Amino acid sequence: MTRIVVTGAAGFIGSNIVKGLNARGITDIIAVDDLTQGDKYRNLADLQIADYVDADSFYDRFAIGGYGKVEAVFHEGACSDTMEMNGKYMMDNNYTLSCKLFDACHAQGTRLLYASSAATYGGSASFVETPEFERPLNVYGYSKLLFDQRMRLLCGSGFDRNPHQVVGFRYFNVYGPREQHKGRMASVAFHQYHQFKADGKVKLFGEYGGYAEGGQMRDFVFIDDVVAVNLWFFDHPEKSGIFNLGTGRAQPFNDIAHAVVNVLHTAPIRLHDAVASGLIDYVPFPDALRGKYQCHTQADLTALRATGCDHVFADVHTGVTRYIHQLMQG
Repeated sequence: MTRIVVTGAAGFIGSNIVKGLNARGITDIIAVDDLTQGDKYRNLADLQIADYVDADSFYDRFAIGGYGKVEAVFHEGACSDTMEMNGKYMMDNNYTLSCKLFDACHAQGTRLLYASSAATYGGSASFVETPEFERPLNVYGYSKLLFDQRMRLLCGSGFDRNPHQVVGFRYFNVYGPREQHKGRMASVAFHQYHQFKADGKVKLFGEYGGYAEGGQMRDFVFIDDVVAVNLWFFDHPEKSGIFNLGTGRAQPFNDIAHAVVNVLHTAPIRLHDAVASGLIDYVPFPDALRGKYQCHTQADLTALRATGCDHVFADVHTGVTRYIHQLMQG
């Protein structure tokens, strides 16, 4: 059987990757995570794995080959809280552990598919996977960028010097099932679903950065699409490098709110009318985010498409509508 390791396996993206592997009949999966936050177990409860290993124990044992022949590691384990200001904690989790994992993969001939982030671009207006556009706005973005830089140093600019596959995915704004444990870091769609259920309206940031109310734009990507691209690279072990993983479309937060309201409201309603009737409520932009907030992101998919990956991504209306219906089903 094909043995796979998924770190961050009880997290949002990690658990969905396990689900995607299970759908292919792959169950020889070592799930690695930290279940100090115990309710994350729910993300694994309906999935098939061969073993669960605490993150504190996994990396040292893996480094000495303690899990036998492992085909690939999907490395989704990280501190993903962009507001975390403890730089030592962030670098230990997102950089140092990742370096240790790569060293072990390199020594054992194991492929590594890892989570980078669009936060590496930070203040840039262009989102191309080259150094001149990498301008992180916080220590989270820097921790992800530093590991990308380390991989370029060791594997070459396109990771083509490494004898085994290494792929870094720069995730944009991912949303979808199994993110309920993330608290404030869960997606806008998740929070707006619960806001509407509780208050009969959803909230968005007001005007900021030259953008009108709810007009800040992000590349919102549905989790099923993220899993599909991860698995496409798993199927193509000859492809390596850093790749943006977004839809290639920037859409305003208003589109998210409109999609949520249209599923939960008694009847479809136009955006203008939803705002006028108070179903969408704009709140002042928080001071804590000023100067640290990306007002516009849009994945450049040129490098991804050049690999031959032609996956078709859901737009906000399609993805959010599907997600809200899934949330309604519990």
